[in-house]
Amino acid sequence: MLESIESTFEELLDDVAAFFQALNWSEILLDVVVGVIATLLLVLAVKGVRRLFDALRRRLRLWEGTWIRSLRFQDQEFLSTRDVSQLLNTLVRVLHILALALFFSVYIQVVFSLIPWTKPWATSLFNYVLETFMSVVLAIINYLPDLVVAVVILAFAGYFVKFTRLVFKGIENKRITVPGFYSEWAKPTFNLARILIIAFAIVVVFPYLPGSDSPAFQGVSIFLGVLFSLGSTGAVANMVAGIVLTYMRAFEIGDRVKIAGTLGDVVEKTLLVTRLTTAKNVDITIPNSLVLSNQIINFSTLESEKGLILHTTVTIGYDMPWRKIHELLLTAASLTDSVESEPAPFVLQTSLDDFYVSYELNAYTSQSLQMPRIYSELHQNIQDQFFEAGVEIMSPHFSAIRDGNAVSIPEEHLPKDYNPPPFRVSPFENILPGLGIGKAKKT
Repeated sequence: MLESIESTFEELLDDVAAFFQALNWSEILLDVVVGVIATLLLVLAVKGVRRLFDALRRRLRLWEGTWIRSLRFQDQEFLSTRDVSQLLNTLVRVLHILALALFFSVYIQVVFSLIPWTKPWATSLFNYVLETFMSVVLAIINYLPDLVVAVVILAFAGYFVKFTRLVFKGIENKRITVPGFYSEWAKPTFNLARILIIAFAIVVVFPYLPGSDSPAFQGVSIFLGVLFSLGSTGAVANMVAGIVLTYMRAFEIGDRVKIAGTLGDVVEKTLLVTRLTTAKNVDITIPNSLVLSNQIINFSTLESEKGLILHTTVTIGYDMPWRKIHELLLTAASLTDSVESEPAPFVLQTSLDDFYVSYELNAYTSQSLQMPRIYSELHQNIQDQFFEAGVEIMSPHFSAIRDGNAVSIPEEHLPKDYNPPPFRVSPFENILPGLGIGKAKKT
């Protein structure tokens, strides 16, 4: 047993000795020198590339605001100067990574080619990188004709959008008149036309996009289309409602309106929402679908032509002459700022109720945006006029027992010697006639 182990060990030593005797030490030494030189070159290349790209980044920071400017199309700014600078820095970073990847791939191929056991790997790796690079280059070259067609289509669509803009700009400025087409429709109609032109251009360009005929690309497109259709039902409804509201001409920017119980001024109209600002400076956003499904009251449409009629109601008892009430209400209206003298204010008696008469004061104004202030001042003047005339406002319901009770007029409008009236007591024979109560006996 021991002899067999010793023989096996001796054979192994002989094989190792034969292996080292067969080695070409001069070639090995040359490969080691080449590997060391390749490593040094790699280190120098990495440091040089890093310095080069660091210098390029510093140069980009210096060029910001001079050579590097914002990306604009007509009056619209798509990318600011800072955004363009960050985009160029990102591009430089990507090029830096690609350069390092190229140097490392060359280094690995050189090192693998120096070792006999890894030499086939170096050859296959080089062939793989070369084939990949050539396939990318050939794909770009083959795509150039389609790219030219796509660029021509997009350029034609861009110029057509500019031409459409000029036409609708002329309609908006009333240089071009189209019967039945209002000038305020020009801007929203142009926006719709622009969307349709861009959508048509995308549909035409789509077959010329790289990979558009692949099943994967088509499957992803269909999937995204289904997701958009399912998730944008409410948005599409609001957009359609926004288009309908535009051509309804129900209100304009700056109008005082009441929508879904909300009173405010229109500050913004978009395809999706309508934004109002109330008299309390509260910003309210209403979806267009809700606006379209509710009643829209516009206080500003006719104020410049016919004037807006503000109205308020007071109820006065039957004991006051109606002519006196009319006079007091009209005087209060004439003392109110922003109330027009022509057409003149007027009073309507809207109802004859059980305990009082309803008087409605109507006054014209051309300042609908000042409605809360005008109403407040009008009510103040009504109170002053009625109190000075000694008339109590029995509104909304006020039941007064005059015997022994003071009137409801403020003290500053009462005479200085005013005292509440005493209670009046009638004899029993006046209260219960025919019962013989309280009658004196005849003698």
